[in-house]
Order: sequence, then structure tokens, then C-alpha cells
Amino acid sequence: MAELHPDIESVILSEDDIKQIVGRLGQEVSRDYEGKNPLVVAVLRGAFVFTADLLRQITVPCAVDFMAVSSYGAGVKSSGVVKILKDLDTEIQGRDVLIAEDILDSGLTLSYLVDLLRGRGAKSIKICAFAVKDIPGHTAAVTPDYVGAHVPNEFIVGYGLDYAERYRNLPYVGILKPEVYSK
Repeated sequence: MAELHPDIESVILSEDDIKQIVGRLGQEVSRDYEGKNPLVVAVLRGAFVFTADLLRQITVPCAVDFMAVSSYGAGVKSSGVVKILKDLDTEIQGRDVLIAEDILDSGLTLSYLVDLLRGRGAKSIKICAFAVKDIPGHTAAVTPDYVGAHVPNEFIVGYGLDYAERYRNLPYVGILKPEVYSK
């Protein structure tokens, strides 16, 4: 186990947990896309680490492309208003598309992306979320087709997830100490 970063309260997914999760997801995706050539769309920046690992576990031919989006509104919560910062370079008309997402909480941004890609003529669209945040009394705007792990409604970082562009490089997923983000 990697040494615990001083800003991390506790680890919720270890390096070994992550390897097992991604391996399972790769098997599920490979099974479901047998005989197809899906385009895996990584939602930047958070999903780049997960997508790289997932691609290495997928055994069917596939391609990858990237989108960078920003959801914004008043405060720190997503409003579902999305600005595309980097669009796809790949034509998706008639393609099977798999969106790779780091974490799903409100699902508003993903819902927008699904509608956008559907409007561009994707043959099919599925969502593979590394983590789904369990928020009591809340149902996300989209339901992922593949779920790596359910995580608590805490501020989590590591394995691509960040706070202020920090902690993405941690090899585990941990809960950030509140004093770090409440300053």
C-alpha cells in the first residue's frame, strides 16, 4: 500500500481494489461489445487514469477519444449547464460509444453528454462509471450501465479525482480531510 498522503483522512479504495474493479469492468465491457468496435470517450480530466487502465483490460477492438467539459452554475454544485472545452475528434455517426467517467454524483453533466452524442447519431451509448456516489435521498439524472464501486457521499480524491487539480496522482481513492477544502 502506498503511503497515506497527510491530507487524506482514510482510504476507501486501495490500489488492489482498483485493479480488481477495473479488471471486472474490462471483462464486462469486452463481453458486451464482442464483435463490435466501440469508441471509448474519456471525460477529462478526471477519467483519464481510469480510462487508460480500462482500455488495457478491454479485449475487443476499440478506439478512444476525449472530451473536456465544464459544468457551471452558482456555487460548487453542478447546474447541468455544460460548456464543451475540448470536443471529440472522432466522427460518432453510427458508432457504439462507451463514455468512461471517473465519478457519478448528480449525473447532470453526463445526461447532457448522452443527449449531445445521441444527437450526433451514435448507434448506442453506454456509461461506465468508475465510482458512483451514494447520496441519501438523491437519484442521479442518468443510470450507468457499468459501475465500478459505490462510494460514500464524501469529498474523495485520488486515481484521477482531484481537489483544485491536486491528488489526481494518488494510486488509491481516499477521503479528503475537511480542513483541506473548507479553508
